[in-house]
Amino acid sequence: MRLRTQGDRLKIEHSIIDGLRPVLERLLRSEEIRSVIPGVIRVVRDARGAVKIRVTVPTQNGWKAIALASGARQELFISTALGQAELEELIGKALSG
Repeated sequence: MRLRTQGDRLKIEHSIIDGLRPVLERLLRSEEIRSVIPGVIRVVRDARGAVKIRVTVPTQNGWKAIALASGARQELFISTALGQAELEELIGKALSG
């Protein structure tokens, strides 16, 4: 399956939960982020309010994160060489606008 891309760095295989796309586009302004691949969306009860992103586990080429918003959670696969602390700092900046 071929992935649709936006600017060759945001790879879209699934839908993106409401409010998350602008955050990901701000995150991708950083040259340290090679790409972001949003994963499956699942409905959850505790995902209300503004978008939140939590970095969870390392992967072969970066980090897996969970985005919460609009009553749903979505996996994010972030390709980067950054450590967890640096990535969380970049995500915090992207969330604040």
